[in-house]
Amino acid sequence: MDLRARKQFGQHWLKSPAILQQIIAAARLQASDRILEIGPGQGVLTGELLRATEKVLAVEVDRDLCKLLRRTWGDQPRFVLQEGDFLQQRFPEDIPADFGPPPNKVVANIPYNITGPILERLLGTIAAPRPQPFESIVLLVQKEVAQRICAQPGTKAFGALSLRVQYLAQCELVCSVPAKAFQPPPKVESAVIRLVPRPPGSPAANPKDLARLIKLGFATKRKMLRNNLKGIVEREVLEDLLKNIGSFPEARGEALSLQQWVTLSNQLGNQLGDQLGAIAAPASGDQPNQPNPPPLAQTQPSETNPTQLQ
Repeated sequence: MDLRARKQFGQHWLKSPAILQQIIAAARLQASDRILEIGPGQGVLTGELLRATEKVLAVEVDRDLCKLLRRTWGDQPRFVLQEGDFLQQRFPEDIPADFGPPPNKVVANIPYNITGPILERLLGTIAAPRPQPFESIVLLVQKEVAQRICAQPGTKAFGALSLRVQYLAQCELVCSVPAKAFQPPPKVESAVIRLVPRPPGSPAANPKDLARLIKLGFATKRKMLRNNLKGIVEREVLEDLLKNIGSFPEARGEALSLQQWVTLSNQLGNQLGDQLGAIAAPASGDQPNQPNPPPLAQTQPSETNPTQLQ
């Protein structure tokens, strides 16, 4: 069987033992943990997970790799393989019966071109967070996306993606991963991130309003909020609100912290009532005027963006 990395899947095999151990360390595994692994590939990470935890549910779409995984781990009762596309699975409804209770942690090297949809399945959205969040999620992703997810207010990388993910989880960029850590090496750098989903309960009075406000606030990059939001509130009113939350009239969206965005949304909701909820927002802070909302993290794949790192 030819198990070379397939270009059609954009596969790049992780070959660095040091990076593998950093992923395991970031997951902070316990013997009682039940792990969801998306895209196990050749099973290098899978083996480490099986050694450290109670059970591993591996979801793999590549049929040839599924055959390899069954040959390698098929006799392990603590290993359960689910063949198919993770995004097509209903979770937790489609968890195989022999796996038992649902996984409590996620550890995975995910396909880069579907980072957004995977994050949305794992975390939910601002308006509809996952009702039973995982304890932690450790992922290997494209470095640029990792930097945007974990960015701090006032930095170039901070934007709508940062807010959407940080509203749902505490985010940590664990380490950078060079291209040479893979075979064949991809054309982009990678990074390991650790997400700890926040407990149920929303700090926003109306999460849908907050999600809509963030889209509006980042509709045009590097533009002042008073310009991006001029269609929903008078300039003077917005400038007063910005000062009330500790910002300044000329502030751009990336200058406000998550808490300031939540407070601004709550105060605008108090002033505008249902009017804010009725306003149509652009589909994406990075790509306005799209007909459909984007996934939680749009990776904007290019020819230099690998589709899968295993």
